[in-house]
Amino acid sequence: MSVAQIDPSAVLSAAMRDGSRAEHEAAEGSSFMAELLAGRVNATGYAEYLRRLRPVYAAMESLARDQREDPIVAAVHDPALDRLAALDADLDHWAPGEPRETDSPAAQAYRARVQASGSWGGLLVAHHYTRYLGDLSGGQAIGRILDRSFDLDGRGIAFYDFPAIPKPKPYKDAYRARLDALALAAEEVDRVVAEVKVAFALNQELFAELGEGLGAYRR
Repeated sequence: MSVAQIDPSAVLSAAMRDGSRAEHEAAEGSSFMAELLAGRVNATGYAEYLRRLRPVYAAMESLARDQREDPIVAAVHDPALDRLAALDADLDHWAPGEPRETDSPAAQAYRARVQASGSWGGLLVAHHYTRYLGDLSGGQAIGRILDRSFDLDGRGIAFYDFPAIPKPKPYKDAYRARLDALALAAEEVDRVVAEVKVAFALNQELFAELGEGLGAYRR
């Protein structure tokens, strides 16, 4: 049964998950992510990853603050999720004194797409969902792997630490429930799902770019 044949108010979060499954798996299956999850990416490579994420989060968090009164954005906006300060703290650990962003076509394209999502709250929510629920899910595993691989004792992994969200699962469940309560029209659900697919594809481009430098990034 297609999304258009189901009450959208009950299936938005499921449609976002299921409709982007292929893109999600492709991003997770990248060579850079495989090496990162295996604990084989060095400090330089990990700093390059953070530098590419920074402009994306800067754009998304600025836009979310500006549009927090929009009823769609208001359903998920939460300052407890903001990652920019944590990214900067981690970059100070991994690459002290070095630039916090890099000349990355993939990051620039991702940032531009996020900035363009200001045209409708549902588009911004698609990026918000993709990034933050990922940080509260697989991102937690990455944080543990880095902590163990580099013997960090919690240093340099502030990006994965959400002090105001001690239990990610109930938070994610409540987040999805708020999405489902939006009661978007079927065509709006389709538009959100399409943007989630774009978000994962842009993330995959980041990983592909990083994969080109794996020879210098492997431990």
